[in-house]
Amino acid sequence: MNTSLLISTYNWPEALELVLLSVHNQTDPPNEILIADDGSSEVTKNLIEDFKKKMFVPILHFWHEDKGFRKAIILNKAIAAATGDYIIQVDGDCIMHKDFVRDHKALAQPNVYLFGSRVNIQEEFLPKLFASQKIKFNFFDKGIKKRTRNLRVPALSNLYKTSAEVSEKMRGCNVSFWKKDVIAVNGYNEEFEGWGREDSELIIRMMHNGVMGRRLRYRGIVYHIWHKVKDQSRFKINDTLQEKAIAEGTKWCEKGIDKYL
Repeated sequence: MNTSLLISTYNWPEALELVLLSVHNQTDPPNEILIADDGSSEVTKNLIEDFKKKMFVPILHFWHEDKGFRKAIILNKAIAAATGDYIIQVDGDCIMHKDFVRDHKALAQPNVYLFGSRVNIQEEFLPKLFASQKIKFNFFDKGIKKRTRNLRVPALSNLYKTSAEVSEKMRGCNVSFWKKDVIAVNGYNEEFEGWGREDSELIIRMMHNGVMGRRLRYRGIVYHIWHKVKDQSRFKINDTLQEKAIAEGTKWCEKGIDKYL
């Protein structure tokens, strides 16, 4: 099984640097890194170029012009180019536990997507986080909350089973799926602009198409770096699109990944 680690980012190179350092620290690295960049400046591009020279796996940088929040489009372009048959997706503000990729690979199974939890790094800890470039956390570390999510206990993780119900705990910052299952529903719906619902609406269509979900608890851990809440002015519009997909049992979106394949 070849894996593609998909990282979305937008104009926060300090956070992306820690995320990429945590990739370098993986016990079982991905076969490639795909960075879906929703219009960042040259600073982010230069950071990625530096990591290309020292990373032990290929890095592919997908970028488009900054015309507002258009994450669905750039994610589709990256997924279309992925050489891995299994895609592990995180946000560019989520530092990965050293066994993050290993855990997603270990529990991957046909017709199932995985979704994991995140430990929250608190606002007041950010100066120390960036100054020290900290990427490793234990249960008792200062600066984190939701610390029970920092417990990696594979035996307990095995208690979680697959489900045909969409979980409210699913977050696009910690999810994995088979590339073929995403293509089967035409990927992310590019009608989604602005923050909110693009990840969950994709999962809903995948589940309508027969894909099951499994919670990745006590494994597959990420540490989410605090940031100000993004502009949510289009959330109601996006929420309406998702509700429509639920009500109609939608499996396919018209504006999707097919144009890049």
